[in-house]
Amino acid sequence: MKRLLVLLALSTPLLVNAQPATQVAWTPAMLNVVKKGNAEKGKQLAESCKSCHGDQGQGLKAETQDGETIPAVPALAGQLATYTFKQLRDYANGDRSNDTMTGIAKNLSEQDAADVAAWFGSLPRTMNATSPIQARAEKMVGLGDGKRILPPCFTCHGSNGQGEKMDIPALAGQQADYFASTLLAYKKAERHNDIYSRMRLIAQQLSEEEIKELAVYYQQLK
Repeated sequence: MKRLLVLLALSTPLLVNAQPATQVAWTPAMLNVVKKGNAEKGKQLAESCKSCHGDQGQGLKAETQDGETIPAVPALAGQLATYTFKQLRDYANGDRSNDTMTGIAKNLSEQDAADVAAWFGSLPRTMNATSPIQARAEKMVGLGDGKRILPPCFTCHGSNGQGEKMDIPALAGQQADYFASTLLAYKKAERHNDIYSRMRLIAQQLSEEEIKELAVYYQQLK
């Protein structure tokens, strides 16, 4: 965590004039809204989500059809309700952009978003087929890289990729294609709803190969 604080301190001049990354403020009242999300109501609202996110929130891998690549869709099963809620509200508020999700989120009330988040959070985490884990990814997760002032991934995302606190997502079982595309979006500053620009600063220092290895590593976690 100290390494992360140093990284943020060094980046302060870049952030002074930055716009707020999100309009979601984690006040006690806001946390209570998410805590009281109704999973059963969320299940009904999430019926339309199945076509993209899967019938059990498992997400979809990237595919190629008729020469066109269809982007990966994230797994939402077992995700922290606070994180899913924040993303839905960020889409609704324009702090995060996606042609499909923006329209959907704008039609969800704050309570709807809390209910949907509760539903997906109640589902069992996605189980993915295993493959050899890259040693470099293990090192990045467990030790980070002091030379680049990169903190180990576990300090924020947990030792088992379970996520922490309000806005740090669970990564275990996430679709590798989606994970990689997300980090690349942060790396290129195409996505910017990360608090204090922390993921943008980290991703910018990772090579594309390291990002792919981390994506495979976390997809295998259960």
